[in-house]
Amino acid sequence: MKLLGFQIPNFTFPGVPDDRLFDHIAGLASTAEGAGFDAAFVMDHFYQLPNIGPRTEPMLEAYTLLSGIAARTSRLRLGALVTGVTYRNPALLAKTVTTLDVVSSGRAILGIGAAWNEDEHNGYGFEFPPVGERLSRLEEAVRICRQMFTQEEADFEGRFYRVRGALNFPRPVRKGGPPIMIGGGGEQRTLKFVAQYADMCNIFGDVEMVRHKMAVLAEHCRAAGRDPKSIVKTRLGSLIIRKTQAEADRVLEGILQRPGVDRGRVLGMFIAGDPDRVTREAQALLDAGLDGLIFNMPHVEDPEAIDLAGRTLAGRLEPART
Repeated sequence: MKLLGFQIPNFTFPGVPDDRLFDHIAGLASTAEGAGFDAAFVMDHFYQLPNIGPRTEPMLEAYTLLSGIAARTSRLRLGALVTGVTYRNPALLAKTVTTLDVVSSGRAILGIGAAWNEDEHNGYGFEFPPVGERLSRLEEAVRICRQMFTQEEADFEGRFYRVRGALNFPRPVRKGGPPIMIGGGGEQRTLKFVAQYADMCNIFGDVEMVRHKMAVLAEHCRAAGRDPKSIVKTRLGSLIIRKTQAEADRVLEGILQRPGVDRGRVLGMFIAGDPDRVTREAQALLDAGLDGLIFNMPHVEDPEAIDLAGRTLAGRLEPART
């Protein structure tokens, strides 16, 4: 497996006050690093999401948090999963991610997508254009960020964004700049952008959905003259791992009983089980065409579970064989 990622989507921890919140989060990331995870991700949101918690639950700004985690870790690659294109000017985003790359000594990932949370846009005063325009903005933003990462001066004139001799010093530590991950599984445009511009991609779905999306991406790569193997392909899902299946089932049922949780939707996102079951289901996802897996553990983020997940999965699974 090329990448085993740990995502932190939840910042509500019983008994942890705000003045100890960052130390707790940094501790989770350090545990993930010690357990063998390759990367840590946070959401780029301003309100908590449905099926995780009430919109009023704490939500930290992604890049400030990632820079703090960078100072507490030494190996984990770090990124947002994923930044909404409408939230930041692309040149400023490239500068921000370059700064994260410098702070982390070359460990930054730029995760970016077309954005979707209209509630946040309304609350913060961001425009929320139709999806077609958001996708067009995504393409322009990715092209600008690539220039900012690879050229000393960036020039771009698009329909929505323009830069004129934009400087980006200091340069990224990582040669070629932070890898660009495009999030989303849209078959007509998003996966086409992945084939044209991205180093990485992240999708959602079960084994059959993953297999289908990978076939679509392969066709876009063929049209673009791109080897699909040059793209690190990942899937985000939720994980409950315990020493026994019965214990994992109890934890999952507790999550499903939380107010406002859509039981049907949440069940489709989780792998829940003992190490043997988790390994089998994770390998099945990789066999569907992936190079890596990213997991979150909403509401059960404790060091023991994170350590068990890393020790179970890191270095023990094979990436897609095709």
